[in-house]
Amino acid sequence: MTTRLPFRAVACLALVSILACGEDAAAPPPPVPVTVATAERRPVPFELAATGTVEPIQTVAVQPQVSGPIVRIAFSEGQDVQKGQVLFQIDPRPFQAALTQAEAILARDRAQASNAEQEAERYSSLAEKEYVTAQQYAQARTGAAATKATLAASQAAVDQARLNLQYATIRAPIAGRTGSLRVREGNLVRTSEAAPMITINQIRPIRARFAVPATDLSLIQRHRGDGVVVRAGAAAGPAQEGTLSFVDNAVDTATGTILLKGTFPNREGALWPGEFVNIRLRLYVDEGALVVPASAVVSGQQGSFVFVIQPDSSATTKTVKVDRSAGDLAIITGEVQPGDRVVIDGQLRLRDGSRVQIKEVAADTARLGAT
Repeated sequence: MTTRLPFRAVACLALVSILACGEDAAAPPPPVPVTVATAERRPVPFELAATGTVEPIQTVAVQPQVSGPIVRIAFSEGQDVQKGQVLFQIDPRPFQAALTQAEAILARDRAQASNAEQEAERYSSLAEKEYVTAQQYAQARTGAAATKATLAASQAAVDQARLNLQYATIRAPIAGRTGSLRVREGNLVRTSEAAPMITINQIRPIRARFAVPATDLSLIQRHRGDGVVVRAGAAAGPAQEGTLSFVDNAVDTATGTILLKGTFPNREGALWPGEFVNIRLRLYVDEGALVVPASAVVSGQQGSFVFVIQPDSSATTKTVKVDRSAGDLAIITGEVQPGDRVVIDGQLRLRDGSRVQIKEVAADTARLGAT
């Protein structure tokens, strides 16, 4: 037997269902969890980023200036050496013997020149008294001049022999770091050899070369007199600070860039010749720039904006304009004021007027950006 509910009971049940649905539809959405940071004013440097290559200020390929066997190597490869430090010793005995011989010849020629000069003086007084002919006097003067020329040649030979003896001791022409040795003790070296015995690179101080767009040239020239700071470092190491030391005299028309060089003290040897480094060229510091974390800025159809948290825990949009970026910071102008709390995470679930629940307050903005 089928039991039928009265019409009134059915109507009441339907009304209760409608009221329950209405209560669910009217329930407000839960607050959106967000992370916030504070907009603030602070000094922000204006920097140009580039990739550069480290190069030594001086590089010297040491080659022999006299030939002979190496009897001593006075340093270790890869060692730092000072200017004037002894590097190699070529057997000096042949050059010492040549110097001794040249000095002996010089002494002989000096004696002959002195005798010829005295002879010419005697012939001069005799010619005045007509005891000798003019031809004899002329011959005496010619002999004196010839011995004087021979003496000069002998002196030059002594100087050359002494210089060769000095060249037998090879010294460092600059201070720097030595590379790989190409010779060993006992090897015979010749002046005609093309390969250097050792290469020395000056690494303290050192330079890094890099290029920036030519459109930034006028800005660089405007601030160069203020002492432009250059920072260079590998991705895994700390950056080294130096100064801008060179601006090329022409723009590379093929790339549209201008070549620059920075000089670094490199006291700890952190920068190495041939190394690729990240360069940041700091032209000036923008005092009192209004900054927010770059992650707070949202790009929309009407432009850029940020979500600002109101005192009633609602989010409202504020229009901003990003002037530039500095690391993780965005320098902005617009409707945001210093001290405003801006959303940096959770914007995808927000709209103007959404209720929020602050799940995290980010650290000081100064620690969020890289300066």
